[in-house]
Amino acid sequence: MKSIKLGRCGPQVPVIAVGCMRINKIEAAEAERFVKTALDLGLNFFDHADIYGGKTCEEIFSRTIGMNASVREKIILQSKCGIRPKVAYDFSKEHILSSVEGSLKRLNTDYLDVLLLHRPDALMEPEEVAAAFETLHNSGKVRNFGVSNHNPGQIRLLQKYVKQPLLANQLQLSITNCTMISQGIHNNMQVDAAADRDGGILDFCRFHNITIQPWSPFQYGTFSGVFLDSKEFPQLNTKIDEIAGKYNVSNTTIALAWLLRHPAKMQPITGTMNAGRLADCAKAADITLTREEWYSIYLAAGNTLP
Repeated sequence: MKSIKLGRCGPQVPVIAVGCMRINKIEAAEAERFVKTALDLGLNFFDHADIYGGKTCEEIFSRTIGMNASVREKIILQSKCGIRPKVAYDFSKEHILSSVEGSLKRLNTDYLDVLLLHRPDALMEPEEVAAAFETLHNSGKVRNFGVSNHNPGQIRLLQKYVKQPLLANQLQLSITNCTMISQGIHNNMQVDAAADRDGGILDFCRFHNITIQPWSPFQYGTFSGVFLDSKEFPQLNTKIDEIAGKYNVSNTTIALAWLLRHPAKMQPITGTMNAGRLADCAKAADITLTREEWYSIYLAAGNTLP
């Protein structure tokens, strides 16, 4: 499996990360097959969050993989914190520290390789975040840090106080949800596609060597459904199927290869719990779409060019 450096100074990680948000939706035997497949494919980066599955997914994963010292040294664990059901968001020092303690207990590990702040907290005091990160880093409980769903201004504010570099930003991005790409293409034009909805986060992350981790790489809308094989996107699926036939791979592979073709060196987060589909995702790391193929898929999704 190909790898990239996470951020400007983080660990080497697979170019594809395994999302574990739905591991509580499958039977134990199926979960074991899934995790084994991931490891066999070289996909040893597992993405979690303290809230996934009502705080059950981390524990299920730990039990499924048979967490022990030998297993732990072979995998990379990322988790997220900051969303509090019935409250909203909480970046207080107290909550960050207690959240990490909970994740460590559920994952049966002494440390997280990466901790992300899940969604922006309007009441954030950056000094509290900095104090929490310093405590976690000094204790060895978290080795690297990042954010999720943050814009450039929010990252700048955090980085002013936080000593540790913010290495990753997990953002929604897919062929059908690619405004962070299309707005740059339509720069300086009086069209909807030129609207700056995220402060130029794509170029900001590239400039500051922050790895973008696309979440829901096969979804359209917020959580409207998967665009692959959807009647909502006939032209897109025809084009993806055409290119998939050329490479003798599945449409899943091509959809993920589209993201990996971008020079930002992104690390998509898969969401499937199907071992076969995960294997199709892994094949995307070995395919480099041509410019013509990349732009033809972009256009087939209903995106436009000036």
